[in-house]
Amino acid sequence: MFPSQVIRHSTVNAAEIAHFSRLSAHWWDERGEFSFLHQMNPVRMQFIREKFVEITRDESQNAINHSKPNILQGLDVLDVGCGGGLLSESLARLGARTLGIDASQSNIEIAKHHASLDSRLRTNLAYKHTSAEALLNESKRYDIVCSMEVLEHVDNPMIFLSTCADLLKPSGHLFLSTISRTPLAYLLTIFMAEKVLGKVADGTHTYSKYIKPSELIQYFQSYKSPGDSRPWITRSGELTRTEAEVRGLVYNPLQAGWILAPRNSWGATDCNYIFWVRKPS
Repeated sequence: MFPSQVIRHSTVNAAEIAHFSRLSAHWWDERGEFSFLHQMNPVRMQFIREKFVEITRDESQNAINHSKPNILQGLDVLDVGCGGGLLSESLARLGARTLGIDASQSNIEIAKHHASLDSRLRTNLAYKHTSAEALLNESKRYDIVCSMEVLEHVDNPMIFLSTCADLLKPSGHLFLSTISRTPLAYLLTIFMAEKVLGKVADGTHTYSKYIKPSELIQYFQSYKSPGDSRPWITRSGELTRTEAEVRGLVYNPLQAGWILAPRNSWGATDCNYIFWVRKPS
């Protein structure tokens, strides 16, 4: 049966969508407007692979090799705000049945075209022009939901988070990457990247929309799935890596590349970071 209709206000920001739609033709230009995302994508995938292996190893006597090419085989994965499909293609190449969604029609057209160039993606990668809120009214739920560099561009991020959470199956994994609201983040992502160096289009980021890792943790310490009284993260004691984890994504200008910061590195999550949380079973 289909779930009852979910009435939830859209978190899509029309100005943000128009901004990225204007840039859509540049998604697969590795030296263009999205060069930082091209450089960041392998590091985001590194975290997804490593976290999935870690959790699977804890729950099974059979360890999984994180370099295995089809590590996500048989899983249903959703990429919310997929843009031109950088992450979606990477997820599909790991074997996942992947759906990428975006509120920009031009982004979806670019993503579909690029995927069509690789015959290996034809059976397990699809794209749809829609929002996460609209997708809630469909019956399908996902083992993994990813939303990378999207949270800082939506209206009402708390509604967006609950929507992504509700699209997961029980025990599903939610992966988010975004930017913390700190002076360092403003200096690097707006003043330097946009105003001084022009590496990112002016107006791409709004400082007030940045979200600190602690705010995400606090949200999921209170959030409960519909019909479930359990919060996703317990309030007492240290944050356990079986519930949630935050890691810094750090840009090394000398190597012109991103690295996944070691766990508990001081200051590593003060700018770009990636967050994982798991839905209760």
